[in-house]
Amino acid sequence: MTEAYLGNPNLYKANLQQSYTEDQVREIAKCMEDPIHFIKTYTRIVNIDEGLVPFNMYPFQDKMVKTFHENRFSICKLPRQSGKSTTIIAYLLHQVIFNDNINVAILANKSSTARDLLGRLQLAYENLPKWLQQGVLNWNKGSLELENGSKILAAATSSSAIRGGSFNIIFLDEFAFIPNNISEQFFSSVYPTISSGKSSKVMIVSTPHGMNMFYKMWTDAVNKKNTFKPIEVHWSEVPGRDDKWKEQTIKNTSEAQFQTEFECEFLGSIDTLINASKLKSMAIIDPKRSPDGLDVYEMPIKGHTYVTTVDVARGVNNDYSAFIVFDATQAPYKIVAKYRNNDIKPIVFPNILKRIADYYNKAYVLIEINDLGQQVADAMQFELEYDNMMMVTQRGRAGQVLGGGFSGRGNQLGLRMTKGTKKIGTSNLKSLIEGDKLIINDFDLIAELSTFISRGKSFEAEQGAHDDLVMCLVIFSWLANQRYFKELTNIDVRGQMFTEQQNAIESDMAPFGFIDDGLNDPEGNDGYFVDAGEIWQPVTYRKGE
Repeated sequence: MTEAYLGNPNLYKANLQQSYTEDQVREIAKCMEDPIHFIKTYTRIVNIDEGLVPFNMYPFQDKMVKTFHENRFSICKLPRQSGKSTTIIAYLLHQVIFNDNINVAILANKSSTARDLLGRLQLAYENLPKWLQQGVLNWNKGSLELENGSKILAAATSSSAIRGGSFNIIFLDEFAFIPNNISEQFFSSVYPTISSGKSSKVMIVSTPHGMNMFYKMWTDAVNKKNTFKPIEVHWSEVPGRDDKWKEQTIKNTSEAQFQTEFECEFLGSIDTLINASKLKSMAIIDPKRSPDGLDVYEMPIKGHTYVTTVDVARGVNNDYSAFIVFDATQAPYKIVAKYRNNDIKPIVFPNILKRIADYYNKAYVLIEINDLGQQVADAMQFELEYDNMMMVTQRGRAGQVLGGGFSGRGNQLGLRMTKGTKKIGTSNLKSLIEGDKLIINDFDLIAELSTFISRGKSFEAEQGAHDDLVMCLVIFSWLANQRYFKELTNIDVRGQMFTEQQNAIESDMAPFGFIDDGLNDPEGNDGYFVDAGEIWQPVTYRKGE
């Protein structure tokens, strides 16, 4: 054990002869069976105030390690700076030392973060007693390999990060901060590899960051819709954090930031179009069917009126081509189906759109025609000869107005999204959702709404997020306020909302009523009203007075 690995005195080379005392053998056996004992006794971590110190775990960290050890799939919702990553790193250290030939992946939202986590594990390894270490075969900033065949890789979370590899343990750090499209691609490409083993583990740890893939997996775990074991830690479980600390933290940050980072609320981004509390109250339901990008929540009902709004992308794995089918028979409106696909080409998209629109009682279709949408609209009208295409008329300063579907001067086949139409659509969308006139239960829609934020004088998806489905909602909300649509569906939602609000105001402002003390007849003997004990009498004038 005198030969160091690459001159590092804290490590030794592989394939060296070693000897152990009886006490060391017993201790190795104890550590192998009990990861908590190993971590508390031998793992050292860097404390921001005291430097390198033994890892004296808090009670909730004991619980985390026990859950990791006894379950294949774990998901943790924890506040910031609670030692969540350190706890998992210590557990991974135990696993690679006391198990032969296991592959571990440390994945984070950034490759630099993943490498930092591996660096902390390497520091803890270097400070283990030599008789607990394994000889080192490979040791660098992105990976390590021990003589027992165990390996660790650190990388950014992506669909290609560990493609083709076989991993026994995957640790996903700050998974809520991975963009939705990347997290979806990751699980679709990696999960088959994970599920093929009988003892492979997935450990997901994060602070919430809106209603995204992490939110979906967490709520499914809590509701027992998946096999992940949920672990939740309140900020008050971290020693040194009390009401005084909370008050000081809010003063230095904000109430909203504290709610997200320490209360672990899934509040989404700041300045979202839809109020955060409303987003939080939206219930997610599973579709009845999900074939090839189409989620079906309700089958068509005879006699119902359906409307489909469409947002078209280029089909190059960036933005999504999307449409939503609404039941517009009565308010509140319902979403009965939605389609989203970022691979489909505009030349194929019209065929899918027509098939679904036909299925829903030949639904009325309104397409955004800013880019390739015009191509899709033309294909629907002239090639596929779909009858219920909605047309829009240009009315000068009045802007675009929904027409009756007749060709003529100023008419166009679809809606051109301008600053004006988007402003009207987003304003109406906010009113519809927050006024409970549009019911949304779809996960992807809620996720997009949680990142649809204010940018200047408009709203759009925050960086790394998508708003294709939201734009379908914006188009429908613009449509729902058009006179022709009200005539078509016999529904005036804005009028209904105004009446409801007016009735509520009048109810709040209603007088308490008259108080009869029993002393006076409220109408007097002559039918005149009584006020403060005085009887009002008519005054007569004689001519000339």
